[in-house]
Amino acid sequence: MSEDQAMQGSPEGLGYLGLGMMGFPMARRLLNAGYGVTIWNRSQGKAAPLARAGAKLAADPSTVAITSSIIFMCLTDAAAVEDVVFGPGGLTAAPGVGKLVVDFSSIHPDAARSIAKRLEAANGMGWVDAPVSGGTKGAEEGTLAVMAGGDAAAIERARPYILAMARRLTHMGPTGAGQTAKLCNQIIVGCAMAVLAEATRLATNAGIEASRLPEALAGGFADSIPLQLFVPRMVQGIHSPPLGHIATMLKDLDAVVDVAQQTSTPVPMAALASQLFRMAKTLHGADADALDIYKLSEKAA
Repeated sequence: MSEDQAMQGSPEGLGYLGLGMMGFPMARRLLNAGYGVTIWNRSQGKAAPLARAGAKLAADPSTVAITSSIIFMCLTDAAAVEDVVFGPGGLTAAPGVGKLVVDFSSIHPDAARSIAKRLEAANGMGWVDAPVSGGTKGAEEGTLAVMAGGDAAAIERARPYILAMARRLTHMGPTGAGQTAKLCNQIIVGCAMAVLAEATRLATNAGIEASRLPEALAGGFADSIPLQLFVPRMVQGIHSPPLGHIATMLKDLDAVVDVAQQTSTPVPMAALASQLFRMAKTLHGADADALDIYKLSEKAA
């Protein structure tokens, strides 16, 4: 799209790569907002419902890039991002000048900076790291918070489309800053999961109704969205669909510890939470719901 078209607000061709727990509802929101979207997913079966809803299904990421001027993606980890960008049929196989990638994946800030630099060198494609917070519920309802790193003009170019999928978009600084902000988010969320599991277990073991904690604490200093959302799911054993996978939370908390080492930042709470999630992964598996951390303190039958 030309600069004049951008100034006039003409819609751009949009692409979406990765249709997992977050990507699928986000791409659907773009479709529901009336935008044309070209989609790709490694498992094409997951893309079929969106194709029936009007999305164009592409054979590989490079085809999405050829037909789109802004390419959104939400992938599992840095290895998946590397493969989609630089692998066979990846984004580097398409002309890239004037095109922009907005990556909603949560990856290490160093990886974001490296991938952005190498992609620009390969074909001139721009990059915004834009991890999200709000879980699958936020993706479904369009209430996500997006924290972005990259060029200010590029972020403003993508803003109207991002806000079809999210409630809030904040420019945090240069490339990698969005990922760093997401790590700060994950310190809070990961530790909250661990602390709420502890409080819920104490209530249960002490013989009070743990399910009433959200009601009892509402409006006080302990109240929060995690309290209201996580505790009922812990008490009732609701883990499907998962709010997030153990492996995802562990990946992010391990990245927190790594960045903390690089910056000489003490993160004792995050480090402890990472070890609790590592235990939960061993007991319940990488794809289990992150709230299975509550089960670590179950009494033996």
